[in-house]
Amino acid sequence: MVSTELSGLTGQRKAAIMTLAIGENRAGILFGSLDEEELKELSQAMANLGTVNAKTIEALFVEFAQLISGTGPMGSLSGTYASTERLLAKALPSDKVNDIMEDIRGPAGRTMWDKLGNVSDTVLASFLKNEYPQTVAVVLGKLHSDQAASVLAELPETLSSEVADRMLSMQHVKKEVLTAIESTLRDEFMATLTNTQQADTHEMMAEVFNSFDRNTEQRFMSMLEERNEESAERVKALMFTFDDLQKLDPSGVQTLLRGVDKNQVGIALKGTSETIRDLFFSNMSERQGKMMREDMEALGAVLFRDVDDAQAAIVSHAKGLSDAGEIIITDEAGADELVY
Repeated sequence: MVSTELSGLTGQRKAAIMTLAIGENRAGILFGSLDEEELKELSQAMANLGTVNAKTIEALFVEFAQLISGTGPMGSLSGTYASTERLLAKALPSDKVNDIMEDIRGPAGRTMWDKLGNVSDTVLASFLKNEYPQTVAVVLGKLHSDQAASVLAELPETLSSEVADRMLSMQHVKKEVLTAIESTLRDEFMATLTNTQQADTHEMMAEVFNSFDRNTEQRFMSMLEERNEESAERVKALMFTFDDLQKLDPSGVQTLLRGVDKNQVGIALKGTSETIRDLFFSNMSERQGKMMREDMEALGAVLFRDVDDAQAAIVSHAKGLSDAGEIIITDEAGADELVY
């Protein structure tokens, strides 16, 4: 059943609202995955959007959460060659459908390298690091130079140097060798990516929730819990909050403090537990700790929104440091775990 707030909204307008709602940083990442025509269409829809009320935005996020968790009216989706061909047949002439389906089905080399161009460099490197250097050299030689460089940089140093040597000395690759590599990529790598899409949707939703202020996060989480408690729990487990900073070791806290605005730290600590406060103060010098406490006292009462903003900025910086390997955040059991 379509929400009354969303009735009459086209898919293009929904996409425009969603793009504006997720914020500039994530919208920028999204733009990078669109081609020029899609980007123009989305930009036009955003420019013509006008004012959108909060109820419509809320209803759209609920619909999105339902669809990616498989709880919406459509239920689960199953994409096959047959279902794709039937859908195309409703919109295109038969000869055009045949051309498209032939392109999708094979021969393998006609679309595989384009598909790899849309895969994360880190994910592709993770797969290739277990392959023979010659195989990796052939694959990188078929990619766009920018992507090949990024993937090469992600590989272990010993492997990357050998791969670079193979690429420099590589001659014409026999057709049967190329076909075998394409077959492996299609049957092993692409199949694995498809099987992990459900997990990726929960990670994506966790990132969206991380961008909310606390009140909005609680409201949407409550709605998601009502519709699908299991998905809500998975999203919670993937989220990263200010309280998670207590999993930092002393060195990690000190690294974090060196890179954040001290005024933000004071505001953020106004709205947190004594445990978190003690963690921060214990990793400051006596003089710094005294000055911070005096500054916090001088602040008096602060707006809840300002506390949220300050904590969000510090969390964002912590995640960046973790992604770069500069700090390590441990899980509940004490095992080392990087936060992404």
